[in-house]
Order: sequence, then structure tokens, then C-alpha cells
Amino acid sequence: MTGKARAARGAEVWLEGLRTVMFLNPRWRGGAAGPGGVLGLVAAGLLSGAGLSRLQIEGPAELVTWAWGTGWLSTVLLVLAAWLTTRGDREGAPPAPEAATALSWFLVQSFVIGLPIGAGYVLLGRFGFPPAPAHADMVSWALLGFGLLWQIAAASALVARLLPRGMHRAAAIGALVAYGMACVWFPPSHPWYPSRQALAADGNDEDGQRPPRLTQEVFEAQSRQLITALDNIRPQRPGVTELYAITFAPYADEDVFSREAKMVGDVMRERFDVEGRLLSLQNHGSTIAEVPWATPLNLQRAIGRMAERMDRNEDILFIHLTSHGARDGHLAARFFPLSVEDVTPQQLRQWLDDAGVRYSVISISACYSGSWIPQLQSPGTLVMTAADAAHTSYGCGRKSELTFFGRAVYAEQLRRTRSFQAAYAAALPVIDRREKEAGKTDGPSNPQIWVGEALQPRLDALVSRLERAGAPP
Repeated sequence: MTGKARAARGAEVWLEGLRTVMFLNPRWRGGAAGPGGVLGLVAAGLLSGAGLSRLQIEGPAELVTWAWGTGWLSTVLLVLAAWLTTRGDREGAPPAPEAATALSWFLVQSFVIGLPIGAGYVLLGRFGFPPAPAHADMVSWALLGFGLLWQIAAASALVARLLPRGMHRAAAIGALVAYGMACVWFPPSHPWYPSRQALAADGNDEDGQRPPRLTQEVFEAQSRQLITALDNIRPQRPGVTELYAITFAPYADEDVFSREAKMVGDVMRERFDVEGRLLSLQNHGSTIAEVPWATPLNLQRAIGRMAERMDRNEDILFIHLTSHGARDGHLAARFFPLSVEDVTPQQLRQWLDDAGVRYSVISISACYSGSWIPQLQSPGTLVMTAADAAHTSYGCGRKSELTFFGRAVYAEQLRRTRSFQAAYAAALPVIDRREKEAGKTDGPSNPQIWVGEALQPRLDALVSRLERAGAPP
């Protein structure tokens, strides 16, 4: 076959594939797609994905070759669906195309539908658009879900036309559904990550967008860090009301949570005399060997050790949790390639009760975090949340320095007062104004607070002791 004929056949495959994207019948005339055309479509998909991945990163970036070896399960399932489409009972059906031709049409669908969806994802990550960043994760998943549903529907319609009956038809559509699931659960890794040199220039070796390097040295250092951090918690001083503090940032993919946990810890040191009684738990590439990981088990251990060291009749345990939140109350955890479970309010309540903690201040900076209050209510507990149970909070996107809640309550108001209630009350109009200025479209986050009647005397005793010691109010 001449080069001109091959080009014409390739163009025909593309044009008929475009028809199937719009749920139209391919006008197939019996020609077969060649191996070069199939490989070209696969290469086009890989290169477009790599290009979109690069556009998500501002500044210098590095190409990681190992990423090209990931995410191939979905391609294997697409090949299987194409093969099944050309088999089976074809009585009353048009002649079967070659499997390569059916696969080419599937690949054209994937490319044509995926390219604008990927471009939208880049726009979301780089520039943001309402309602981002409050709904950044939600919008990202909505884009992915829309694209996959469109592609699977178009591919299934093509299978139904080419193979109108029989088990092979059901098996082909089943393979397409499995393909969509593999795209969600086993996606290819990003081939581009921020340059290590650029990160080092900013004072970081890693950031939340880059998978951490899990070496033996990292695991050994991490084990030592947790043991050392737990052992270094100071015991209570008799007759002195103390505040013990834990910060918990389990979502490594967004730098804002790591920054907020550090900031809150600094405020606790400056304003509440927690030096030696503060434990930070974080999932982040920049602290992977220096700070204990934010896992549910480590949080449970931290609560247990704090309870052992504190006077449970006098002292107060402060916990600040910052991450993405879900309507069902789950606090999102992510530290790829590690597997980290989410934390729920039921778990936190159980750990506090098991440790015998009587007095606590619990702060949750997450979407829908008002759903935590009913589970955490007790006479000795104060609960502050960044949102009610029906709304998102704000400022948790990749470009955010701090969440709106963390910035207003801790970075600003608690540097002016030691009253959690006063800081919360003063922060409310600030958060509302900033959300309106930022264009939040799903309604105000509506932060919540609940104070148990038995806790206030302990808070008053803590503030009185700190002010008697001569610290600024």
C-alpha cells in the first residue's frame, strides 16, 4: 500500500471515530486500520497527557520516566473490548471490522473526549474558576466522571451497533465498564513533577505534588521520629493548668494543610505555652523523615500519650485537624504511594474516651466539618469547625497559603486573644467578607462552635495562669 493510501485510510479511521463520539454509525467500508495507525493513536494519547501534566506545573519541571510504566490496565481492557466486539453471533449484523479498527475507534473516542476534559482540569489547577478552590476536588472528579461516562456510553453504543446480540456483546460492554473503573482506580502517574532544584531554592526538597522517595532510611527515620516525639512529651506540673496540643494534616497533595498545621503549632507555642507539649503529625514530602506521619493510628497513639502525661482533672488537650472533608464526615487522607485511611468523628470520640481525656478543644478546618459536632459533644469539649454540615469551607486549593478559617482564627485572632470563643466570634465576619470577595458561590461556609459547660472553668484557669506569668494578652 502506498503512503498516500495509508494516509487516506488513517484519515478515514479518524473521521469515523469522530462520528462515534457523537453516537453516529461509523461508515465503515471494510478497510482495516494498520498497526501504525493504532500505535499513532496510543502515542497521541500519551503525548497529550504528558503535555497537559506539564501545563499543570508552574516553573521548572522534571520528567520522571517510571510514570510511563503505570496506568496500562485501562489500555489492556480497551484492547479486550475491541477484540470481543469482533467476535460472537453476527447474524443480521454488518460484517465485523478488524479488532484493530474497533480499537482505533475506541482510541479516537478517548483522545477526542479526554483532551478538552484534561484541558479543563489544567485550567482548574492553574488558574481556578468558580467555585474553585472550595470545590476543587469536587469539580475535578466531576470533569473526570463526565468524560468517562461520555466515552463509555459512546463506546457501548458502537458495540451495540457492531454486535447486536449475544454474550460477546455483554462481555465487551463489561470490559468497557471495567476500563472506566481502571481509569479511576489505577490511573497513570503524572510524568512531570516540580524540579527539585526549584523546590530547593524555595527551601523545600519536596512538595505535595511529587510522590515522596520511600527509602529504607526514610522508614527508619520515621520510626525513630514517632517514638522520639511521643517520649519527649513533658509531664504535667502539679497545680498548673496546661494545654497539650496536636496538629494533624493528613492530605499530602495540598501544601496548604502542611503550612496550616505548622502555623497553628507556632501560635500554640507563642500564645499557650505548649513547648514540650506539642506533637505535629503531617503527611508531606518536605517532612517525610522529620515529622511523624498523619495516620489514624499515630493520632490515636498521640492522644493516648498526651493523656498519660497530662493531669486529666486540670489540663486541656487541643487538637487541630486540617484537610479536605466529605459530607459523610470523613477527613480525607492521602500520601501516595502509602495507603492512609480517612479519620472520622466517631473514631476521634472513641480515642478521646478510651484515653480518658476529660477536657479538650477540637478544631476541624475542612468542608462539611459541622457534621463532626454531634459526635464530639461532651460536657468538657469545645468544638470549632470551618463550616457547617451542609457547606464547603474555603481556601483549601493548591494556590492557597492558608485556609480562610485557619488564617482568620489562628494566624490573626488568636494572636490578639487567648479566648477560643472570642477568636471564633471575631473571625466570623472576616471569613464571610473574604468568601464574598473571593466569589464563593455555594453559600457561606457558616463556621460552627459548640462549648461544653464543664470546660469553661478550665479555659479560664489556663488563661489566668498564662497572664499571671507575664505573657502578653
